[in-house]
Amino acid sequence: MEGADYEVLSVREQLFHERVRECIISTLLFATLYIFCHIALTHFKKPAEFTTVDEEDATVNKIALELCTFTLAVALGAVLLLPFSIISNEVLLSLPRNYYIQWLNGSLIHGLWNLVFLFSNLSLIFLMPFAYFFTESEGFAGSRKGVLARVYETVVMLMLLTLLVLGMVWVASAIVDNNKASRESLYDFWEYYLPYLYSCISFLGVLLLLVCTPLGLARMFSVTGKLLVKPRLLEDLEEQLHCSAFEEAALTRRICNPTSCWLPLDMELLHRQVLALQTQRVLLEKRRKASAWQRNLGYPLAMLCLLVLTGLSVLIVAIHILELLIDEAAMPRGMQGASLGQVSFSKLGSFGAVIQVVLIFYLMVSSVVGFYSSPLFRGLRPRWHDTAMTQIIGNCVCLLVLSSALPVFSRTLGLTRFDLLGDFGRFNWLGNFYIVFLYNAAFAGLTTLCLVKTFTAAVRAELIRAFGERVSGRGWWGGCKMELSGTVVIPSRGDGIFTTHSVASED
Repeated sequence: MEGADYEVLSVREQLFHERVRECIISTLLFATLYIFCHIALTHFKKPAEFTTVDEEDATVNKIALELCTFTLAVALGAVLLLPFSIISNEVLLSLPRNYYIQWLNGSLIHGLWNLVFLFSNLSLIFLMPFAYFFTESEGFAGSRKGVLARVYETVVMLMLLTLLVLGMVWVASAIVDNNKASRESLYDFWEYYLPYLYSCISFLGVLLLLVCTPLGLARMFSVTGKLLVKPRLLEDLEEQLHCSAFEEAALTRRICNPTSCWLPLDMELLHRQVLALQTQRVLLEKRRKASAWQRNLGYPLAMLCLLVLTGLSVLIVAIHILELLIDEAAMPRGMQGASLGQVSFSKLGSFGAVIQVVLIFYLMVSSVVGFYSSPLFRGLRPRWHDTAMTQIIGNCVCLLVLSSALPVFSRTLGLTRFDLLGDFGRFNWLGNFYIVFLYNAAFAGLTTLCLVKTFTAAVRAELIRAFGERVSGRGWWGGCKMELSGTVVIPSRGDGIFTTHSVASED
């Protein structure tokens, strides 16, 4: 062998080893996410669905749970995708020739983006519909019962669903872009149809983030206030403990002596209320035992951090709106090659990159809080050891839609300058200036509106209550009638029960 052949062989070996190393790293990362998601779903699933007498139903639920675990791992990978890329770029900038981080390169990052895109398509279009139909199937009529019969029925239903979705996408493409070339491009299932379908799903996810994130930003303050111990100036735990103890004693007395009340009692409901009050009392006892540092320092710092992060998010979006009007380079765009380690994607360097990562995680958590706080999706909220299998499937689908739209959401709002890699940058609507501009303006306006409404809610409620008391102050207490907006409240003596009767207004 000549020297040139040795050089060619060494280059091929190096490429082979780099490829194997990337596959090993990707597999280890996904395995870690899979194990974490499996542990999380195990704590939320309903144990009765996996320990039933019917082994067939238990087997079907186990298979569906593994598919949900895969989907949730992909969703978590999509959340970590953009922060991991930003941090990797800063690490390569700081340590360009370090031997121990040679595995961290643009090829690995680009491969992770492609894998997340591929698995997101696979989960949304095939795995999750298969899991739902699989849990709901019973086999065709007249066929032998078993898991295989359910698989046949699920495959047939999935094929019919695929044809239905294909037709809907075809009609949507004809309505939006009535071009023969665009319709013919859908014949290429892998290169055009799947990215086009995922672009529509991603656009729905971005719209869902637009609605849920401002609501979640406003709800984060109340959620944090419930988790942390407030200062004694803002919360009287002793009064809450006394009230909880009195309510528990009253309910216990009703359960022990049900004949003392002339109304029929629901004993099961009373037992549940007693258990809830006992749980609340235990939590209040723990909060009362909190240290002075945790009470007087933890809550104000948490509220201050939430206020700073929310204000910073709105400020960055406002600046990005001005940049969109001035500079065309502010528009989100795709990047086919990942050129990492050359320039920082933040004007503040590594510190700015850390702020970008924190804001991305903060907005993702806020969007999840807002999603489960909205009236439309409140019933989908998972419960500890009491979540049905179909509800787990619905949660995994919604979380995957939100998380897979997070990179596009962050880049559209200008939270980061890191361009979208792979097929994430091929979405058609990303190049439309009016969509991007209106999206930024809507996010800033909705977030400001939700925050103003949240911070002024207590003041407005107090003013309305005071105004209502002044207007409806006519009446007497103890034997007279109180007139409140067309109703008469007649308080009885001694039993604490109020009877309400409707009356006509005396105008």
